[in-house]
Amino acid sequence: MAPGDIPRPSTRRRSRGSRFRRTLVGLSAGALTLAGLTVTAHGAVAAPADTRAAAAAPADVPAPPAGFTTTWSDDFNGASGSGLDTGTWKYDTGPGSSFGTGEIETMTDSTDNVFLDGNGHLVLKALHSGSDPGAGWTSGRVETQDDSFGAPPGGVVMMQSSIKQPDVTTDNGAGYWPAFWMLGQPLRTGTTWPTSGEVDILEDVNGRSSVFGTLHCGVSPGGPCNESTGIGSGEHACPGCQSDYHTYAVQIDRSTSPEQIRWYLDGQNYFTINSTQVDSDTWTKAVDHPFFIIYDLAMGGGFPGAFGGGPNASTVSGGQMDIDYVAVYNKAP
Repeated sequence: MAPGDIPRPSTRRRSRGSRFRRTLVGLSAGALTLAGLTVTAHGAVAAPADTRAAAAAPADVPAPPAGFTTTWSDDFNGASGSGLDTGTWKYDTGPGSSFGTGEIETMTDSTDNVFLDGNGHLVLKALHSGSDPGAGWTSGRVETQDDSFGAPPGGVVMMQSSIKQPDVTTDNGAGYWPAFWMLGQPLRTGTTWPTSGEVDILEDVNGRSSVFGTLHCGVSPGGPCNESTGIGSGEHACPGCQSDYHTYAVQIDRSTSPEQIRWYLDGQNYFTINSTQVDSDTWTKAVDHPFFIIYDLAMGGGFPGAFGGGPNASTVSGGQMDIDYVAVYNKAP
């Protein structure tokens, strides 16, 4: 089965009442500058104007692209070993089994699993205790308190983060499942998943040095978005994403017809969905509203299982997802 067709209940994992969220990104009908690359409305990318690229984590949140303003950002400054500002972020805690995707970790608010490193990074760290690789894992999952990140009619919203995936390989990373994603604000006010929408900006499994982008929408199972698989990019190579910081972004463009969602890796558009790929009611309910942002580092579950499974006896404890910044940029109609 092709990776893009793998049934995975990532949807339900994100549909836990008010516990799942994300943000998006958009692109204007003209050209814009994104993380130092000039990107046209058709996704063409000109030569880099910024050598920052993927080599190292930038010190500050990048300035907004031309024509955009910075709506919200966090560069995770704070004392080494400290926890998150709970006025800005909320911890999603509890057993992974409650997320509906087969995860085996327990998510905690402990600074052993979720902490600032003192150098401007948020760290989510998976730790194992005991002799059974299929049990005894703890990790972290957080989401924004703010759920207002979106594009108004005729506008564009872009959400971008600089992330270093867990420094593991296919030899010692079975079961690792880092994710940067968002859920529709209507989920917090009673609309069910996947009708309320989910945009997965970054997912990777088992240390494969890859990125998967996905839209979840409609009804489950089946429906216009083929749930619980969703409409996805399939596996896209992400060389060096386990060892260096790379930028992952998604854009929602409501200034074009048809409306679009675009996924970017280091400023290059690798996947696009048009609103005409589903019926207008499905698209409106899933996309045309605000979102909230989520980061998590899961262990085990259906998605890693589709690529060989894990964790197993070779899976290393202590792998961590390092996040340098997150920013939401908007372009007015």
